[in-house]
Amino acid sequence: MRAEEIERLVKISKERPLMPETYVPWAEQPSPADLYLPEILTSLQGLAVYDTLTQQQKTDLGRHEAVQVLYSYGWGEALFCVFMTRHLLTLPPDGPEHRFLIREIIEEYRHQEMFAQTITQLKGQALPPTKMHAFVGKFSTNYLPADFLFMGSLAVELITDMYGNHTRRAPEIYIVLRKVFELHNIEEGRHIHFTKGLLEGYTAKAGYIKRTLYSFVILMNIYFVRTMYVRKAIYERIGIPNADAVFKEATKNYRGKFTQNCLGHIIEFVDSFGGFNTATRWAWRWLLKANV
Repeated sequence: MRAEEIERLVKISKERPLMPETYVPWAEQPSPADLYLPEILTSLQGLAVYDTLTQQQKTDLGRHEAVQVLYSYGWGEALFCVFMTRHLLTLPPDGPEHRFLIREIIEEYRHQEMFAQTITQLKGQALPPTKMHAFVGKFSTNYLPADFLFMGSLAVELITDMYGNHTRRAPEIYIVLRKVFELHNIEEGRHIHFTKGLLEGYTAKAGYIKRTLYSFVILMNIYFVRTMYVRKAIYERIGIPNADAVFKEATKNYRGKFTQNCLGHIIEFVDSFGGFNTATRWAWRWLLKANV
């Protein structure tokens, strides 16, 4: 990315900051008719069990799953901050890229605080990562090279953007959530624009093997994040009997919903650097049912 483009992004960040404290109408309480997640993104919609739920159970399902989504966003952005800090140390402090990364890190930490406040606003109790999630997160942060961590983190950002597009455009969603996703979408647009420029630096010299590895890193990060959304404890909380069986059905159902509603930009992203080849397509088709 050219220096003048980066300078323009820095200027926008400084002159037109979006502050969650004033942008989001925190004083607005949800009405009985408000939803918390578009039905197409809930894990049970489309299954027979969904039609047996009361309206309150459907609302609570969306609320609990929205909390898990927000929690995973905070998790993903924390990992991205690790990458950006590591990359920051390699840059001259008087350069535009260094200054933009400082601005981006500031905004990403504000987003994490915003997501945490939203969880509190929803009276949510986020379920902590499983042991598998905790291990993968710790391993990737501590041991993956910076470019691999970047690839995985950018993939999570793209998932966040897709969820945000569905949520902020749905008028039935609680206004606090819509404004949270609207703010995030605006600022992430600048971040993604910058990181796509950084992506070119990583992929321009990457050969077949490295592009293949990048593709697998992105695939596993998406699979990893997706499995944080659907949790058996949520069905127990809203009073669904036989939660074990429902959880198995919901996992399969949500896999199809995720592929249909959230993979579009990610497939374009991976395809842009030649990440789909004989070595990777089978894994994308197997784990995510992606049409690649």
